[in-house]
Amino acid sequence: MRLAFMGTPDFAVPALLALHAAGHEVACVYTQQPRPAGRGQHVRASPVQRAAERLGVPVRTPARLRRDPEVQAAFAALALDAAVVAAYGLILPQSMLDAPARGCINIHASLLPRWRGAGPIQAAVLAGDAETGITIMRMEAGLDTGPMLCRGAVPIGPRDDAGLVHDRLAALGARLVVEALDAAPEPVAQDERLACTAPMLRREDGRLDWRQDPAAIDRRVRAMHPWPGAFALLGDVVLKVAAVTPLPGRIHDAVPGELLDDGLAVACGAGAVRIDRLQWPGRGMMEAAASLRGRPLPRGTRLG
Repeated sequence: MRLAFMGTPDFAVPALLALHAAGHEVACVYTQQPRPAGRGQHVRASPVQRAAERLGVPVRTPARLRRDPEVQAAFAALALDAAVVAAYGLILPQSMLDAPARGCINIHASLLPRWRGAGPIQAAVLAGDAETGITIMRMEAGLDTGPMLCRGAVPIGPRDDAGLVHDRLAALGARLVVEALDAAPEPVAQDERLACTAPMLRREDGRLDWRQDPAAIDRRVRAMHPWPGAFALLGDVVLKVAAVTPLPGRIHDAVPGELLDDGLAVACGAGAVRIDRLQWPGRGMMEAAASLRGRPLPRGTRLG
């Protein structure tokens, strides 16, 4: 089958590789333009672009699609059977959705109609969902509203963070999209009564609210790892937090955010958590015991 592949981050790379390995003709890859990245802010091509170049597949990086007739005409000229979209990051106009003979299909990282939108993996972990998954859907103008071709589920364990779930879903999406193209299943409409939205995350979404209960704080830490990252404030210092453990029992006579001992147990709204992994500015992420040896935080310290 003659395809275009449209994706940008690491999540999309396994699907591109799987489609190529399955013998599909990937005529072109669309991905977002190279951007500054890392501490040095050097301009880097996206993970999908780097993978496509290793495969020898032509790459296009248009800055926009919706108001660029030339880009839309060039896409139509590819004479595609289908386009596969996975976390591309640009909205496809109707002319591009209609151009491939079998339309455009999307690899979405949730069990639609639950968690439509830009942050479905983090939303599932944050909500305490027992499972999430991949939905292969036919794209239409609405936000993740198109009919479903197939779905597959993965469990979310009690210690799983968004990074672990992301990797499982990327592998599952790669397998399911190949199966969907081969089998051409009948599309099934989504149940709008069950729809909910996962908005795009901002860095401030990672700030911990110590007034919440330990389970909620634990879910937020796991949902925000590795990006945008959970954090607390120690005065004007941003302390990144990568893992916590809820502690049993109710804490009395302690202010939320107060350290209860010298081992990073923190009072919450209805209990406490122990910070297990953290990162000081300019340092790498480390285990709490190693951090405390170099920079102890005494009982009574307040985290904001």
